[in-house]
Amino acid sequence: MVEQLSPLGSAWKPGRHNVAGGAPGVTLSETKPGSIVQVAAWPGEEKAVIDAIRSVTGLKLPDGAGGGIATEHKAAFGFAPGKFLVVTQIEGIEAELVKAIPIALGTVTGLSHGRTALRVAGPRAEWVLAKLYPIDFALPAFPLHAGRSTTHHDVFTQIQRTGADSFDLYIFRSFARSFWTTLCHAAAEVGYEVR
Repeated sequence: MVEQLSPLGSAWKPGRHNVAGGAPGVTLSETKPGSIVQVAAWPGEEKAVIDAIRSVTGLKLPDGAGGGIATEHKAAFGFAPGKFLVVTQIEGIEAELVKAIPIALGTVTGLSHGRTALRVAGPRAEWVLAKLYPIDFALPAFPLHAGRSTTHHDVFTQIQRTGADSFDLYIFRSFARSFWTTLCHAAAEVGYEVR
């Protein structure tokens, strides 16, 4: 297994920042999953594709855009009608999904090489993300394991709520360093720790 280099480069500065005392408002990290795969179902084939994702990953993905499921090592969510993001710590899940989802049902596209996975967690995670994205991050509006697609100044982002105060963000690798810097600036007000 070849370790993929982080696109964050010199922008990655571990430690606590703007934390005078006590705990930081958020923790920022890069999660580095083994596989990031996008699955798109043809119209009318959504349920068959959801069943195929479940057979490969063991995740019971709810039907419909925005619904999702996450465990410690894998996650999936619908980010648009008939479109799903599947993320696991296992490399090569794309090949298994291709076998389970024939072209008659939909398409499978590996994104591991083109996406960076970031995590924003902590009691002020909703506050920090609301500074960047025009969506409601409150738990009733953005339930546990749900996913959303949005942008911040043309930086496309897929976001999944992975815990009560934890969100995973998937962005294009080419924007990772710039976006990470923006994320750190947004978190400076509440104090943050980079891990």
